[in-house]
Amino acid sequence: MTQRSAPVSQSDRRWRQREIVIVATLGIVFGVLYLAWVQLWLLAQAAIGPLALDVLFGFWCVGAVVAAYIIRKPFAALATEVIAALAEILAGNPAGLILLLTGIVQGAGAELPFALTGWRNYRLPVLLASGASAAVFSFVYTWIRFSYGTLSPGLLIAMFVLRLASGALLAGWLGQRVAEALYPTGVLQGLGIDAAKRQAG
Repeated sequence: MTQRSAPVSQSDRRWRQREIVIVATLGIVFGVLYLAWVQLWLLAQAAIGPLALDVLFGFWCVGAVVAAYIIRKPFAALATEVIAALAEILAGNPAGLILLLTGIVQGAGAELPFALTGWRNYRLPVLLASGASAAVFSFVYTWIRFSYGTLSPGLLIAMFVLRLASGALLAGWLGQRVAEALYPTGVLQGLGIDAAKRQAG
């Protein structure tokens, strides 16, 4: 099964109303799920300490990969993460407005590998790279925000490796699995994923 799309024309890159609604819906749904994931993180943090954030990180970016894999148009990943952040804020996440910046950073990281392919390649390696890239962007952001430079090198290496793996698996791999599970329901007909599957034959 190929996940590489045909060359994308400028007209193909124009967003349709249905695609906008789907991305908004995905953002809201995953925003609520992200907020619930915070509760799991707090429990894990009590059990294993600060590494819990890095182990669980990838799920906070899975919506970006799901949207990009389904829509297959520029900035689907970024838009979904930003909308999810807004949904979290409105749902009462105590972090508040700073989540909007977090969503932008993670969404930009998730978007980058798709942009580097010209938004044409949605094979699993690119999806894994999307999740990993979001992890790298997030790590740099949290390094600045939480002064990671004061931590020991060993802990920093462990945090980075775990976050990278979590991004690739819980965002990249899981994102593909979620989208593929949705496809047989018929709700994704007429979208980028449907066109790619039909083209692959």
